[in-house]
Amino acid sequence: MNEPNFEQSLAALEKIVRDLETGEMPLEESLKLFETGVKLSRDCQTRLDDATRRVEILMRDDDGKPKIERLASEDLAETPERKPRKPIKRIVFDDDAENENAVF
Repeated sequence: MNEPNFEQSLAALEKIVRDLETGEMPLEESLKLFETGVKLSRDCQTRLDDATRRVEILMRDDDGKPKIERLASEDLAETPERKPRKPIKRIVFDDDAENENAVF
């Protein structure tokens, strides 16, 4: 079976968050979903970190120094086909303290 891509993992994570936020599931089912959500969150974060590193490598000049380009404000404008996502609540576990950017 093929591993889900980033977008599929993120969509699954968002569904888990919505389901957990209802508070209508039994405890054991909620814990299983939460565990799955943590795994998906870590997978998504790893993929984002990898993508960031790839972009940083690709954006270096001929001397290997990072090139930083500011985006024009019109580049940042929201387009109708790209709606902003609802922010994801962030939870940091003690064992993940060094990775404060974790989604869960």
